[in-house]
Amino acid sequence: MDDYLPISMLNQLEYCERRFYLMHVMGEMEVNAHVLEGTFRHEKAHTAGRGIEDGVVTQRKVYVWSDELRIAGFADVVEEIKDEVSTSSGTLIPVEYKKGRMGKWMNDHIQLCAQALCIAERTGAVVPKGYIFYFGSRHREEVEFTLELRQRTVQSIERAHQIVTAHRLPPPLENYNKCRDCSLEPVCLPREIKMLIHHEGHEEHKG
Repeated sequence: MDDYLPISMLNQLEYCERRFYLMHVMGEMEVNAHVLEGTFRHEKAHTAGRGIEDGVVTQRKVYVWSDELRIAGFADVVEEIKDEVSTSSGTLIPVEYKKGRMGKWMNDHIQLCAQALCIAERTGAVVPKGYIFYFGSRHREEVEFTLELRQRTVQSIERAHQIVTAHRLPPPLENYNKCRDCSLEPVCLPREIKMLIHHEGHEEHKG
């Protein structure tokens, strides 16, 4: 599965295409306080295993993949909600753990929905919703996998494959608010690149 896209990289792509390319294609990784905190919380919360509580079967660190979409990765948790009437397998619900609080962007939702698409392909079952637990707010947010969210997730996956195939570093973001807490800002140099592009454009206009 060397050409399969890691599901976690969709989160980076939705946040910033340049960050996605630097991490996934060029292997760049800078550690700051945000990265360390996220890694620490994942290590504590995501030991592989299986348990049952209140009729809910919980599996941690579940490997999922899609041959159709060429993506693969781990779901932090997959819950199986048993139907008391039916004896067949219950509804499968992916759960993702994130540090901090819910942000303004859809990157966490895209990552979770990609896991659901993988589960649906592997099992043939409908995955109606999932959850994202934010450590910062101690809140578990329900995410409904609407047709719109599924379509956007597929588009994000297709875009990721296109960027990888193109072998071209995307330009920096216009929204510097996202750059402020990005661990790759010292590598990306968004402001410096923008200034260079502006200077070159000015020189060409003069010429």
